[in-house]
Amino acid sequence: MKKVIIIACVFFIGKLFAQESTTSYKKRVLETTEVDFLTSYYTQDGNNASVTGGIGTEELTDVTPTIVVSLPLNADDVLTIDAGISAYTSASSSNLNPFDGSSGASQGSGEVEDDKFSNKKSNAAGAYIGTPWAASSGASRSDVWASITADYSHSSDDRNTIVNADVSFATEYDYSSFGFGGGITKLFNEKNTTLSLSTKIYLDTWRPEYPTELDSYYESNENLNSGFFFNVPIYNQSGLAIDKNSSNAWAPTNSPFIQDKARNSYSLSFSFSQILSKNAQFSIFFDLVQQKGWLSNPMQRVYFADVDNYYIGDPTDIPYYTSAINQGVFQLADDIERLPNSRFKIPVGARLNYYLNEMFTLRTYYRYYTDDWGIKSHTAEVELPIKITSKFTLYPSYRYYNQTEADYFAPYETALSTSEFYTSDYDLSKFNANQYGFGVSYTDIFATKHIWKFGLKSIDLKYNNYKRNTGLTANIISAGCKFVMD
Repeated sequence: MKKVIIIACVFFIGKLFAQESTTSYKKRVLETTEVDFLTSYYTQDGNNASVTGGIGTEELTDVTPTIVVSLPLNADDVLTIDAGISAYTSASSSNLNPFDGSSGASQGSGEVEDDKFSNKKSNAAGAYIGTPWAASSGASRSDVWASITADYSHSSDDRNTIVNADVSFATEYDYSSFGFGGGITKLFNEKNTTLSLSTKIYLDTWRPEYPTELDSYYESNENLNSGFFFNVPIYNQSGLAIDKNSSNAWAPTNSPFIQDKARNSYSLSFSFSQILSKNAQFSIFFDLVQQKGWLSNPMQRVYFADVDNYYIGDPTDIPYYTSAINQGVFQLADDIERLPNSRFKIPVGARLNYYLNEMFTLRTYYRYYTDDWGIKSHTAEVELPIKITSKFTLYPSYRYYNQTEADYFAPYETALSTSEFYTSDYDLSKFNANQYGFGVSYTDIFATKHIWKFGLKSIDLKYNNYKRNTGLTANIISAGCKFVMD
């Protein structure tokens, strides 16, 4: 009996050891910690700034450094932390207050009750000087957007099921966003078929900033003879100073102040991927996106065709207002943009990747988009990776995009004050765009080159040139390095 017990114990211990051994050698989802350093530099220019009602400089620069750290918690679970900032300088945003700073900001004699304008110099016209064609140096000229996302994913033992959950937070000076979501991915047919379903929820809040003249008008109790407007002439279209006490003096059409400061987004995403052959892979996807809340931007001015125009600055520049020749006068806003408090979006797309030979691979992409604001768009992209050595690959690419205009879009001085909704944001206009790109990638799967305890796995560098037929142009340089911990 004692011998049987000993044999049974040996068998049980051996079975446990075998199970432990199998577990310890199970292939891990992520073998070791990976760190990605990403950055991009973006610059643009154009003549349809939305902050100044659809005309004016769109000059902008943006630098976006990001770090992504993927940590294997065990054989099945991975935690990914994605943190980054976006530091931008925008001539358009600076003109939230076009009368602030060196480019255009002087003020006549008289008492100024608002500290924001107490540092202005006087000029011959005795007025604030601003223009939509140059940047102000006020507080809204630059800002830093910061975000952090944490994603946890778990893979089943057979690696055919992956579930994930994520949470995120982002903030800038007038906006903050809190998001969370999750998803599930299933692999079938010996991992040749993949199905994914995910959802995201973003609960965002405005800390609204308004165009200076609108904000100041209500701060001074609608009195054009005090505060910001004290002793500052207001001119009509003919360049004549108006009587501020008359019934036809300038006044905003509506109060700009918003009550519902929430903007919430809910999305459901589905994707299907199929390996068609040893050379070809095909995938399709679609999203359902519902947005609710204040979907307008309180910084963006609108000027009406059926409302008289009024200006502050040098009246001799009024005839040239819509040209960059104008460097001395600014038109007072009629209102801010106003859009519906809901928006439903449906993007549907597909990808086809085809391995041609050891040197060339063809990657194609198409997306159709529609929403209930009247926008329909098409995006087509092709990329042709060229493997010139075992470690270096070139990435030439081309992308074409076009869209119809939103039902509520109206260029400068064409919206009507009787309309319920209106915007002069050219992102909602009809346009088409071409983007040409070229990149180079270095990959070393063995990570033979090291920096401290990290091996360099890959380096990517890419340049894109973007042009819209509305005149907006942009250049983007992006770079990334992936390291793996020894």
